Amino acid sequence: SFRPVLILPWHYFRSPSSSLSSSAAVAIGPATSPIQIDGRVLFPDHVLFLLLRRRTSRLPRNLTCVYRNPETRFTLPPISSDSDTRLRFVRCPLPPHNLTDTEITLDNEGNRQPAVSVPSPRLPPLLSWDSVVYESLVDSDTIVLFVKGLNLRPGRESDPRRLRCVFRHKRSQVTTRAISAAQEIVRCPLPSIFKWGPLKKGPPPGLVVSVTAAYQTSRTIPSAANVRHYPYLDRGLLTKKKKHTLCSCTMVWNQAHFLKEWITYHSRLGVEKWFIYDNNSDDHTPDVLDGLARPPASLELSRHVWPWIKTQEAGFSHCALMARAECEWVAFMDVDEFFYFTPSTFAHSKKKPVLHALLANVSTVLPRVAEIRTDCYSFGPSGLRAMPPRGVMAGYTCRLGAPERHKSIVRPDSLDHTLINVVHHFHLNTGFEYVNLPRNVGVINHYKYQVWEVFKTKFYRRVATYVADWHENQNQGSKDRVPGLGTEAIEPVDWHLQFCEVNDTGLRDFIYGTFLHNGLFPWEKM
Repeated sequence: SFRPVLILPWHYFRSPSSSLSSSAAVAIGPATSPIQIDGRVLFPDHVLFLLLRRRTSRLPRNLTCVYRNPETRFTLPPISSDSDTRLRFVRCPLPPHNLTDTEITLDNEGNRQPAVSVPSPRLPPLLSWDSVVYESLVDSDTIVLFVKGLNLRPGRESDPRRLRCVFRHKRSQVTTRAISAAQEIVRCPLPSIFKWGPLKKGPPPGLVVSVTAAYQTSRTIPSAANVRHYPYLDRGLLTKKKKHTLCSCTMVWNQAHFLKEWITYHSRLGVEKWFIYDNNSDDHTPDVLDGLARPPASLELSRHVWPWIKTQEAGFSHCALMARAECEWVAFMDVDEFFYFTPSTFAHSKKKPVLHALLANVSTVLPRVAEIRTDCYSFGPSGLRAMPPRGVMAGYTCRLGAPERHKSIVRPDSLDHTLINVVHHFHLNTGFEYVNLPRNVGVINHYKYQVWEVFKTKFYRRVATYVADWHENQNQGSKDRVPGLGTEAIEPVDWHLQFCEVNDTGLRDFIYGTFLHNGLFPWEKM
């Protein structure tokens, strides 16, 4: 199976030898208080600056990227910046290839000199994306670390006995043995001196948790992650009745155009809350979500900034933990995937939303079922050359004959402690099982092969960890690639006619008969 390798341009930058995170204060203008650079991570095409969290999640304005070496100093605008209640970051481009030994920091626009208030060696070390702890969550009496660099096999549990979690706080250091390791997730028990209950304030400021791996040689994987503790994740609170029957989790990159249709439609089917993991979107995704959260829609949305590239599986594991306290069930889907239930299924749902009726039936008749898998039918451009003006459900009506893969609705309480998932489904705890939803009850319409204008963006990068990017000459012939396409985004002459074996207007006819009011669909009124 595909196991990605990242090539990082280390020679561009000086990096302190210490593997411990430290913070550097950076003044942002004379009239504002300094922010702190809490971490730096080197990616193949940019440097990520993690900023210390403040009471407000807002970022300072007019941030600029400053580059300097013994011969020159210059500035560039950031690629992007973003924040939520848990994370604030700025992404800076790499310097030109002919500049070596270059240091990078942040400044506010207009200052002649970089306003770094401490010597540059005290800047946090520049960590490599191919070997770093990038996220962490406290889960009751354990800590869950999200780690690049272990190169564990996808889809299966690995031997954790050679892994350790190293807790450092000020001058103290405590080590605990890993109790599970799978894909990019390591779980360790909390040392007794760092345990905190649901009524405590949380982890001490400055707590850093790294991972040591003793395979052929012993090495330490440094951490860029602040330890996150959310009291509602404690398992003692999980016995309480959940606020929502059904939530949905997805990861997006520049999908603003499709979010209104996808979210509004599924809200009518019974989804009550959305966890949107935003993977460096630079379109209007935040504005669209803000609009859906306000009247008249007033939908419950939770946007999580997720700057980590090619980590969809880890993001879904993170979401499963975050949603567990609120949601009895969670659907893991992409924004180009839409449930379609047959008319008879809707007729039997009576007054309940159709997804609620389905979940209630499964919970009553099959109480050991913790995952419902639904087959996906892949739709093609359906003869179109431009984006359908009334949305994907109304526009794309021709698909492949056989289903491709599936997506799942899961009980987050019943997931295996490793949190293993392969995007389409999770591993379950012992004693629980999955069921396949019969196709005569419902399927998922996957608008996978849309008009070329939309589809070609997939060549930029894929979000899944264990899937090769299409511009790379790897995994040719895999189902993860598109038949007939090479490694360049060149439109085939007959693209608009491809992937069309069965004319299927079922979902289109359903939304016209059910949701059209005064000539408009609900998602067109917002």
